[in-house]
Amino acid sequence: MNRKNASFVRQATFLMVAGLIVRIIGLLYRTPMKATIGGLGYGYYGYAYNVYNILLLISGYSIPVAVSKLMAERIAKKQYRNAQRVFWGAVLYILIIGSLAGLVAFVFARQLLPAGADGAVMALRILAPVILLAGLLGVLRGYFQANNNMMPTSVSQILEQILNAVVSVLAAWMLVKSFGSTPEAKASYGAAGGTLGTAAGVLMGILFMLLVFAVNRKVIKKRILRDRTEHTESASEIARVILLMMTPVIFSTFIYNASAYIDQSIFSPLMLAQGAAADDITTIYGVFSGQYMVLINIPVALANATSTAMMPQITGNYATGAYEEARNKIHEAIRMTMFIAIPAAVGLAVLAFPIMQILFPGSPDEAGWLLVAGAVSVLFYSLSTITNGVLQGIGKQHLPLRNASISLVINVAVLAALTWFTNLGIYSVLASTVAYSLSMCILNQLSVRKHLDYRNEFLQTYGKPLAAAAGMGIAAWIIYYGLSIVVPSALICLIPAVLLAILIYLILFEVVTKMKEEELRGYPMGGLIVKVLKALRVLR
Repeated sequence: MNRKNASFVRQATFLMVAGLIVRIIGLLYRTPMKATIGGLGYGYYGYAYNVYNILLLISGYSIPVAVSKLMAERIAKKQYRNAQRVFWGAVLYILIIGSLAGLVAFVFARQLLPAGADGAVMALRILAPVILLAGLLGVLRGYFQANNNMMPTSVSQILEQILNAVVSVLAAWMLVKSFGSTPEAKASYGAAGGTLGTAAGVLMGILFMLLVFAVNRKVIKKRILRDRTEHTESASEIARVILLMMTPVIFSTFIYNASAYIDQSIFSPLMLAQGAAADDITTIYGVFSGQYMVLINIPVALANATSTAMMPQITGNYATGAYEEARNKIHEAIRMTMFIAIPAAVGLAVLAFPIMQILFPGSPDEAGWLLVAGAVSVLFYSLSTITNGVLQGIGKQHLPLRNASISLVINVAVLAALTWFTNLGIYSVLASTVAYSLSMCILNQLSVRKHLDYRNEFLQTYGKPLAAAAGMGIAAWIIYYGLSIVVPSALICLIPAVLLAILIYLILFEVVTKMKEEELRGYPMGGLIVKVLKALRVLR
């Protein structure tokens, strides 16, 4: 494994581990928070958070991607001064756009929330100023990502989530205890307390990134002083390139992630029109957004880590005309992602009910069935996340925008038709989400094929890992439900089932792929995988 590949794997591993830790913390704190604020409060929290995410997508969520891409292009050409000017231009951009988005969230909170969700207004207004802060945090992360240094982003994400978890639960408990005299007040103040954790976490992330920036200040200045680039981009040129890059990236990211907000905006009024109670709709949608989507996003976050780590290298390769290296990097990123996403999807589907029972005690049966039926979207979202990053990295950011728009139309059509003409209820939201992710995956793949002449290698990348995951899934089901016959605790049954499932997958993966040691070392935690397989005499 050459130095560039080793660097890519190392950076991707940093982000994957951080993403996994962040998602696990997120799962752990949601259980006591939901117990504190109740199902209705959890639904309000989900409503407010969806609107916050939409406005953050417009103002700052895509900032790390855009900053990383624009700076990486200049760093690849050793234009360090121009790269620094892009960074400061991005800071100014987010100060303006983030402030406007936060103002909109605060003033129009009631209008932005769906019908029957007035109890979420307070939570959304607390999140309003966080939009600007999260954008600034994104700029700082994008700076170091452009320099192929994912460690600051990884550590800041973990610190952010730890404080988020602690403050969310404590603030929710304190507000419910002080003001929750009625079920409605408990739900509203509890949701507001949960959002205070988000604000505290983002502040922690900013403070850490500023500390890292200060530590690296001398190195940054020395590199700029050594820059011999003849042309220094003017403020107008920087503004133009930021707008041309960020605008389509922002809108494509917005549309790509807007389906949750649009789903709740369509689903709630249609269900109300059919006579469903507002509180029941809020509660069941809270199961979808706060349980199913949270679990699905864990393996998808690993794909996002790979995409983030890949972006600077793809951008640099494309900017310097190294197209074959770019294709090799795409192939490596997709194989790495599928190695994790395929068994994750199978495992979530097979062990859906005990996972939901343990993580979200008292969840309705719908929670388990949602995970069984919708686990396949892990694969579609993971692939579309990778291809989104590729297209943005090669300067074709308008293509994810187009593909996301087409997919969103499909999403809306499926949701509206199923909600109005069938009795599927929340499963119509699930079906539309899967349809959206599948459409996005296919359209992005076609775009990458057209512009980089990249062809998927199906058997080794998809077929063999799927065969290994299928065997793993059967074994996991037998182990869990076999133990449950004699062991009353779901947790005690689940832990050995998951651990043995991972081991069985690694063994079957090596058996069906016959991958060489050097190739395995190119995967995240490849050294550990090699040691385990050698100890089991599967790899020689």
